[in-house]
Parts: sequence; structure tokens; C-alpha cells
Amino acid sequence: MYIPKYYQVHDFNEIKSFIRENSFATIVSYDGTRPIATHVPVNIKETEGDLYVSGHFAKGNQQWKTMNDKENVLVMFQGPHGYVSSTWYKDENVPTWNYQSVHLYGTGKILSEEELIEDLIILLNSYEGHREKGATWDNLSETTRQQVKGIVGFRVKVDEVQAAYKLSQNRNEEDYENIIKELRSSEKKMENELAIVMNTSLRS
Repeated sequence: MYIPKYYQVHDFNEIKSFIRENSFATIVSYDGTRPIATHVPVNIKETEGDLYVSGHFAKGNQQWKTMNDKENVLVMFQGPHGYVSSTWYKDENVPTWNYQSVHLYGTGKILSEEELIEDLIILLNSYEGHREKGATWDNLSETTRQQVKGIVGFRVKVDEVQAAYKLSQNRNEEDYENIIKELRSSEKKMENELAIVMNTSLRS
């Protein structure tokens, strides 16, 4: 994606933290005719310096067939975003949109059933492990576990990372703080979250 220098992020630890925090990803691949996409929760794993993204499709979703040893799979992660009015600036300018986004490019691979179950265990533990009698793999009945037959697991080995945090870094301090103030006062929850991100960025 196009990223002006103001907004480029190169801190790999920050990028990993962001995608783990915003792990409902968009998987984009090519079926030979057109791009296709699916929105799925994913696991993030780093092994010996390599980054992997894994998840699963419903077996009825034909996108899984595009993943086996196919290059140029795109995985997109989106953080809080929102409209920024130019009336919030001291001097006249144009409105814009602030956002955080990470694009990962890599090669897809279909998981074996054993690998899929291992991936599901990690995913379920991350969302259910803290709950009393949570729906972890160990707590599921054999009948429920058999639903694994209806999904197909995948893993993407990441070859390229692109990260953009467009958070008004090009504005002066007065404008920047006023943008945060206006976003905080918004009735839209996501814009409130964007204000938190911008304030954290200002203090770091």
C-alpha cells in the first residue's frame, strides 16, 4: 500500500503487538479470475525470526483452495479509524481520515487436521482460557470436536510487512491536541478509540 514517510512504521515489535491486538484479519487471495476475501480471526506466531499467520475457512468457502503453496496472499489488519475535520485545525486546510493498518504478504499453506487442531487449541485458549469452564478444546465434547471436519486450516508465511499509522503526525502540536479533543468528544466509539491511540502516540 502507499504509505507517505510520515506514516510508515518500521518497529517490528510494535507491528506484532498491533496485529495481535487487532487479530480479526482480512485474507485476500486470487482464484485465477478475481481477488477474493474472507474475514477471520487469526493466530500470530514467530518462529526462528519468521512470522506466520494462521486461521481457518469454512470448508464450503472455496477460498481455501487458493491457499496451498500460493504466493502473494495478502493479510490485512485494521485498527481504529475516523474522520478528521479541517475545522479542527488552526489554519484552513482539507479534511482527512486517520487510521492504523498493517498489510502482510506471504505464501499460503493448507494445514493437516492435526495442525488445524493445534491451531484451534491456541485460538480457543486465547479467547476462552480465562473463562470459568470456557469453551476450550479440552472442555468440548467429542461430538462438538467433530465439527473440525467442516473447516480447513491455513497458514501464511509472511514475506513482506507494510505498516501505516496515519495519525496526523504532520500536524503541529496545537492541531494534533485539538484533533484528539474532538475525537474524544465524538459519539462514535471508534473515534474515541482513535483519540486514545493518538494520545498514546503523542506521549510515547
